[in-house]
Amino acid sequence: MASSAAAAPAVPPSLSLPPSQFARLQPHAYLLAHLSPPPASNQPSIRANGRAPSQFRVTSANSGSLTHTNGSAVVRVGDTAAVCGVRAELLHTEDIASWSVSQASTANKRRRLGEKPTGKDEDATGNPDIEDDEDRTHIEDLSLLVPNLSLSTGCAPGFLPGAPPSALAQSLSHQILSLLHSTRLVRADDLRVWYQPPNLGPEELERHNEGEQMDVDTEQGATANESKPREIKAFWVLYLDIMIISLAGNPFDAAWASVLAALRDTKLPKAWWDVDNETILCSDNLAEAHKLSLRGMPVASSFCAFEADAAAGWRAVVIPDAEDQKQRNSQQKWILADPDGYEEGLSSERACVVVDKEKQGKGKLAIVKMEKHGGWSIDTDDLRQLVNISAQRWEEMKRILDQC
Repeated sequence: MASSAAAAPAVPPSLSLPPSQFARLQPHAYLLAHLSPPPASNQPSIRANGRAPSQFRVTSANSGSLTHTNGSAVVRVGDTAAVCGVRAELLHTEDIASWSVSQASTANKRRRLGEKPTGKDEDATGNPDIEDDEDRTHIEDLSLLVPNLSLSTGCAPGFLPGAPPSALAQSLSHQILSLLHSTRLVRADDLRVWYQPPNLGPEELERHNEGEQMDVDTEQGATANESKPREIKAFWVLYLDIMIISLAGNPFDAAWASVLAALRDTKLPKAWWDVDNETILCSDNLAEAHKLSLRGMPVASSFCAFEADAAAGWRAVVIPDAEDQKQRNSQQKWILADPDGYEEGLSSERACVVVDKEKQGKGKLAIVKMEKHGGWSIDTDDLRQLVNISAQRWEEMKRILDQC
């Protein structure tokens, strides 16, 4: 037994690495091996996670998950999950220091343009420029939309408890606020609390002003025929609290989708101005609450560019003779939709396209926002292709949000 064991040949150590260790030691080569398989293998170009370059991760959405909010939603894009809760608070116009000044400037602008209010709505001037300016002024200058994004402890290994807000969280909050303002998604009229002063006739004026009968008789005819314009007594301020509970790449798309789903779920209670108490009262009846009439449904789609030669960009600038090499390597690039955390670390150039088919109506595609940064490998033709992919993503997100 001992002699046979000694005679057995020793097994040589394996020189191959398991895929997990290969991905850690050579991440760029690992992803390149998946995207550029040998021609003899007849395998398609796939990413390390098994998706096609233009394929998004599995997305799901669920609205109304939080009970103590006016609207909420949970959106999961692959392993990235975001929760958004919308809280509505009242802001009285008497607490706004510049309210009287802004109202006076708006009235002066209407007089310069010769516009007069028509119908029961004081802001229905018939001039869309005035209405757009008032919407933008009220929402942006009064900060009626306040998003705040936080990266929860444990969402990724780098986020420790007790740490201050990271630069990523502050950047995402600013991007969401900028997109809310540029798309004008929320209408200012949905956030206004109106009050219609009563039109007191001669009998009512005589009853309320028994000691000033002379003044009543003088202005009796004008008061009976003129109706007082409506007044804005308060605004609803929407606080959008977004929390990334799991971060596995591309947090902006998940965060914006959660904001969009939460706003579609938001209901504001019926509010009115109580003259006797001189305050705003709200109804507890949920049937009287109204939803927000959003302007369209802008959907964000993020992409990243992965190059076979990561140094091809700067090499062509530093070394003029390398221009030919850059041309040969220009085709060796892949634009990856919805990158995960592994792919984001290997890509320096990123792009984001926001499209909407409901803003223009009749199914027309509107490019709401388009930006790219970090390099110059994505050209004009690539951007056209990204718009087409974003349009398909919009159709998919509409089905998901309509079912949640």
